[in-house]
Amino acid sequence: MKTNAAILVVDDEKDHADVLVEALHRQGTPVAAYSAEDALRQIGQRRFDLVIADLNLRSDKTGLDILDAARAKHPDTVVILITAYASIDTCKQAIRRGAYDYLVKPIDVDSLRLMVARALASRKGSEPEGDFIFPGVRSRSPAMKRIFHVLRRVAPTTLSVLIEGESGTGKELTARAIHDNSPRHDKPFRPLNCAGLTESLLESELFGHVKGAFTGAAADRKGLFEVTDKGTLFLDEIGDMPLSMQAKLLRVLEDGLVFPVGSTRPIVVDVRVISATNHDLTKLVEEKKFRQDLYFRIRGVSITLPPLRHRLEDIPELFGYFLNQTTTVLGRDIHRITEAAMTILINFAWPGNIRQLRYTVQTMVVMCDSDTLDAQDIPPEITRIKQLAGQVQTDVVAAPVASADALFGKSLEEVEREHIANTLRLTLNNRAEAAKILQIGERTLYRKIKEYNL
Repeated sequence: MKTNAAILVVDDEKDHADVLVEALHRQGTPVAAYSAEDALRQIGQRRFDLVIADLNLRSDKTGLDILDAARAKHPDTVVILITAYASIDTCKQAIRRGAYDYLVKPIDVDSLRLMVARALASRKGSEPEGDFIFPGVRSRSPAMKRIFHVLRRVAPTTLSVLIEGESGTGKELTARAIHDNSPRHDKPFRPLNCAGLTESLLESELFGHVKGAFTGAAADRKGLFEVTDKGTLFLDEIGDMPLSMQAKLLRVLEDGLVFPVGSTRPIVVDVRVISATNHDLTKLVEEKKFRQDLYFRIRGVSITLPPLRHRLEDIPELFGYFLNQTTTVLGRDIHRITEAAMTILINFAWPGNIRQLRYTVQTMVVMCDSDTLDAQDIPPEITRIKQLAGQVQTDVVAAPVASADALFGKSLEEVEREHIANTLRLTLNNRAEAAKILQIGERTLYRKIKEYNL
């Protein structure tokens, strides 16, 4: 997403500086300085949100001097350094002096853009509007915003992460987001679903094997730990891992040593492990079905993704995101959905969560005969709820009716307040539509909102 961020690129190799400026046009307003002197002059004349400077300049000034000048002029300016030499000592010195991070030449443009996005977001100190830094993970619900805050804190670290949540809530997308926003983003990300695999298959997949280790092992094969060295390994459905295999995994996580099947020679690995499960691991620990020591080892930071039915306000944005994806792949010119259809989607419980929503969007696009998605394009398993289907009129639908048990013991005032609140939620606070559904005037609705402090 284009921002108004002022970006200064400092590099005395003109062609290299121009390439970086061109690459960053979508993220702000970048300008170049082809010498240390020019950079210091520009920093003195105007305020920059971000400075990207080559560490080694053909001058008595270096990138560290640019860093000091930028931070002295405006302490909230973010500085990223570029070097042709991966000098750990120099980079540590730069970070101690206030640099945000560094990149090693040759520069990968995607890595640069990702780091710039993170740097600008850290400077804002708030959740970005519109696009998120976590590709594919979209939400404006308070619960998810709290999770985004945790993700931004944990992503740059090496801590292990446990992602819990129902099937289809986006656990792998979240794991990828953590990896993409970490210092390991340019290293491998490898997912493995542990469900349904026997111990022998899991051991071979994770640790690899040597030739002749078992029948059919015709050649040496590297395991995921070795392949993912310096990167991130995502272990999905770790709660289904056999107990015997859990002990072997714990040993690797503790020691950083992998023994391929059939070998006595260890391989040193550096892998960040992110785990996910739709089980209650604490309950499995109590039932002796999951090792307590492994549970504490993988649970460096725990994140629980809420089901889609608890974040209904996200459905329109998620729907739009999947719609753009689907129409691009299928080559369809469909960019709209009626209010009636969207209200049905918002009222649905979504037992399959985000995954089910994605498949629903794909089905609707395939079945649609016009340029606008409507209620008849929604799959039958969603529209079979007769109460909703029967209440669709023009472009609105009534809010779900509370059961007698839910109403028992409540005053008429409490029932009315709850009904208005639900209707506003289901119409995404569209007061005109809510008034139509409630069959009251908009002025009456405004008065009720104020009276009930909604």
